[in-house]
Amino acid sequence: MARFPRIIVPGQALHIIQRGNNRQACFFADDDYRYYLDSLMEAATRFGGFVHAYVLMTNHVHLLLTPESPETPSMLLQSVGRRYVRYINQAYRRSGTLWEGRYKSALIDSDRYLLTCSRYIELNPVRAGMVALPGEYRWSSFRGNGGEAADPLLSPHPLYTALGSSPATRAAVYRALFDRHLDSLDIQAIRDTTETGVVLGNDRFKEEVKSILRRRIERQPHGGDRKSSNYQNGGRVRFVDCVQQL
Repeated sequence: MARFPRIIVPGQALHIIQRGNNRQACFFADDDYRYYLDSLMEAATRFGGFVHAYVLMTNHVHLLLTPESPETPSMLLQSVGRRYVRYINQAYRRSGTLWEGRYKSALIDSDRYLLTCSRYIELNPVRAGMVALPGEYRWSSFRGNGGEAADPLLSPHPLYTALGSSPATRAAVYRALFDRHLDSLDIQAIRDTTETGVVLGNDRFKEEVKSILRRRIERQPHGGDRKSSNYQNGGRVRFVDCVQQL
């Protein structure tokens, strides 16, 4: 069966997840995290990927980035993957694959979800019980977006820039967003759309994406899905439209 084509629009943000093979660890020491981030910055510059948020968990990575071209995400992740796997295999005297074969991604309706998705990414270590506050985790973009430390990897999205007239004001407004819990519907919507590779946005945004790409953007059911609720509801994945949290 043919793979569902990725939904990528240049200039539109993507939420990306790349997991370790069989969900096994892909980071083992501080130097590993640093090497990955260095590799990511080099690849983002080379292939035109503007990183707005990230978190490196023990066995997976979340990225929020805007691609310059449809090929940017694949080229960027392939470049990082090859360089990082070579480094890990040499450092730990291992061989074989490290990452799952295919990354997951969802196109983001920036106006509604970009800052929510950024918070979702940077709160991963808190949800996992690794830290009490996002700023306590060293391997995410929170300190950069929150103004606690310079992060050369980050490229501020226009919606982040619009939070205030100065870097200090923007950072303060951004940190204040974390005073509220993420809505459970937002969390589920981000997870579902990224896992299935579809669009996170309202109907208007989806129609705009369809018009740009000139193809369908909903997954169609196949044999094993005929008893699923999606099939019974007309063969379309249902999306949750959430209010922008600002």
